[in-house]
Amino acid sequence: MVRVRFAPSPTGFLHIGGARTYIFNWLFAKRQGGVVVLRIDDTDVERSTEASRQSIFEGLRWLGLEWDEECSQSERSALHRQAAQALWEKGFAYRDFTPQETGPPEGEPARGGAPWLFNPGQREIPRADSDRRAAAGEPFALRFRVPRESMNQVRFEDGVYGPQARSTGDIEDFALARSDGAPTYHLASCADDADMHITHIIRGQDHLTNTFKHLLLFEALGAARPELAHLPLLQAPDGSKLSKRRHGPVVSVTAYRDAGFLPQAFVNFLSLLGWSPKDNRETLSRRELVESFSLAGINRHNAVVSYKENDPENWPDPKALWLNEQHLRGTPIEELLPFVEGELRSAEMWNDSYGGSERAWFSATVDLIRSRYSTLRDFSRRGAAYFGDQFPMEPAASARLDHPGARDLLRELSERLARGGEFTEQSVEHEVRGLAAERGVKAGVIINAARAALSGQSVGPSAFAVFAAVGRERALRRLGVA
Repeated sequence: MVRVRFAPSPTGFLHIGGARTYIFNWLFAKRQGGVVVLRIDDTDVERSTEASRQSIFEGLRWLGLEWDEECSQSERSALHRQAAQALWEKGFAYRDFTPQETGPPEGEPARGGAPWLFNPGQREIPRADSDRRAAAGEPFALRFRVPRESMNQVRFEDGVYGPQARSTGDIEDFALARSDGAPTYHLASCADDADMHITHIIRGQDHLTNTFKHLLLFEALGAARPELAHLPLLQAPDGSKLSKRRHGPVVSVTAYRDAGFLPQAFVNFLSLLGWSPKDNRETLSRRELVESFSLAGINRHNAVVSYKENDPENWPDPKALWLNEQHLRGTPIEELLPFVEGELRSAEMWNDSYGGSERAWFSATVDLIRSRYSTLRDFSRRGAAYFGDQFPMEPAASARLDHPGARDLLRELSERLARGGEFTEQSVEHEVRGLAAERGVKAGVIINAARAALSGQSVGPSAFAVFAAVGRERALRRLGVA
């Protein structure tokens, strides 16, 4: 069975690059009927925080793509120590008693222009001497003994980038454990992947160089080699790496949530960053994404996340916004209503009757106005006139009201509508067109002014539908104010 894992480090909010990696893992596993493991990489105690951990969970839960298994690497330290001990006993590791923990001594230049590979004198310490010094309490880091006697190539077939190879002569004796016994990323990751029987590792292209070390580790641990695929990175329009410091909300998953994106639209957007179904489709449901996804569809080139006018403060990506519009319009209304309810509650505009006696009205109103909106925030901002009596008046709408004679015509229309009888789109249209004919004016003058008075907007749904949506009482009150 296919088993994939997503292993974020809790050192900040969930980056959209990490979210895309999770989505690709999820789609791949679900297409194969496999298992998704969420493994929090919190072995770096100094940098890991509970706030970051919760932020990761918050972002992933919002995506709505549930994982099957969950664990934290910090809970698996016993396994990591056992793996380190096994590698030492089998001769695949050695103790380095020099001060550095993970690399060359600080400030030491590369010898002869060559990369730093190992610290001379440490690798050759006899086992008995190493045991004696360790027993005496001398601190040491544990390093992997990369084969030096016969330089071989480490090879693998990448699911995205194809054949990969690197000589062991270019791989340093990387650290497995620090002086306090804490595992490094390399050891913890590989030991966990082996123990969890991970079959496919799908991660960012920035991990490609680590893979050669990890393949040596898998072999030394006696573990099966997973299939590997590395994803193109996300970058800004200027070619720079998307960073939390430089690009702000552009790279934060929860920022898109707070801006009013639908999770299914955001998943759709991230899926298309570096991947396509190869049939020109862009608006895809989750079911369609699962059915279409394959590693073969992933592009080898880095994907660009744009923002308006190349200004990270003027976001989001126009393509993301367009996809959100498509999902707002195409999502079945019963699936959309809970998201609109959440937005109205957040804006303190929710009325419990919308979920009870006025449920049919709420559903019809959301369906009426959603086709012109880009985000959920629009329901509380541009749609304020439908869910409350306080709403802004657009300058263009004020101009409609200031058309010569428009306010007098609205007064007459209000008087006609106050007489009673039906109050439907059809009945309102009958009165409007009748009044226009009697006064010898174009019906559009009354229609445009009425829409402005009722909604504060110059464009929108049919003005007659707006009358029906706001109801007779509110319509007459707003016409009177106008």
